[in-house]
Parts: sequence; C-alpha cells; structure tokens
Amino acid sequence: MVKYCSLFYCFLKIGGFTLGGGYAMVPLMEREFVTRRGWLTTDEFLDAISLAQSMPGVFAVNMATQVGYRLRGVSGSIVAVVGNILLPVLFILALAMFFRTFRDNHYVNAIFLGLRPAVVALIAAPVFTLARRMHLTWRTVWIPILAAALIWLLGVSPILVILIAAVAGFAWGKFHSPSDLSDKSDKSDKSDPQ
Repeated sequence: MVKYCSLFYCFLKIGGFTLGGGYAMVPLMEREFVTRRGWLTTDEFLDAISLAQSMPGVFAVNMATQVGYRLRGVSGSIVAVVGNILLPVLFILALAMFFRTFRDNHYVNAIFLGLRPAVVALIAAPVFTLARRMHLTWRTVWIPILAAALIWLLGVSPILVILIAAVAGFAWGKFHSPSDLSDKSDKSDKSDPQ
C-alpha cells in the first residue's frame, strides 16, 4: 500500500516544479506514476488523462484526485490534491504580495517572455507522445484534428465536443468488440518501428 507521505511528496514535486500548467505535467506524471512507482499501467494512465480532461476543473487537480483515490481512497485524493496545489498556491500568494515591486522590471518581463516558447514545447511534446500511445493511425488521426478545428477555428464549445466524442465512443464500442480493437492495436504495435 502506498504511504501518504509518498503520495504527498510525488504530487508536491509535480505541482511545484512543472511550468506550463496541466498538460506540461503529463510527462512527469507518466514517469512518476507508470515508470518509476508503478502505480498505474500505461493504459490506466491514458484512461486517467481522458477522464481528467473530460471533468470540469483543473486538469492537474483532476489527475491528483483520481490517482489519490485509486491508491488510498478519499483520504488519498485529499493528500494528493493538497500536495499538488500547495507550492503553486504559495508561489501565487508571494507573487501577488510582491507584484507591484517588479511589475515593470525589465528582467522579470524578459524571463517571462523567454519562458513562453518553452511552455509551448512542454505542452506540445505530450500531445505527440499520447497520440503514439493511443495508437492513432492515419485512419483515425482526423478525429483529434477535427475536434481541435471545431474548437479553435469554429468556436464550438469544448464541452459539446467532449459530449459528442463520448457518445461516438460509446456507440463505436457497442458495435465493435474489445478483441477487434486490441487486434488492431497489436498489429499497429508490430508495424511501428520504435
């Protein structure tokens, strides 16, 4: 059984030392939960990401809630969430207290300007990693592209896109057996020269 202090420290590290928000945390979360600690399998991790994205609220907190609950129940969720938000909340409070002091500081503005491209890369990298792990093929890659286009170009509500995707996934699952899906992913694994 996972100790509360391990759970707290893991999420404290993820919440406190990842720049760029929730999606930039995905590689660190995967390394901690799947590779290093073995708390989740890769498939469980991908399912947790899908659920966290679909739930209202902050992605990182949703992930902490799920993983904490899976490992230690309700109390595990509380420990994971507190660990995840503690350092960012303290940092934001300190920033708010001293904001007027360095609001117009050239060096601080230059630091934030320099961080922007790095944050974009931190968010983009997990997208490609997740796409590969979810076994997207040239026949299915249109789905996330269409979803992104609907949201970004046409201004369709992300909630509506999520609901449509959930209904479509449910319908797809009703008409296709799990063995059909695993056979296809096994074939794509064999043909994928990683």
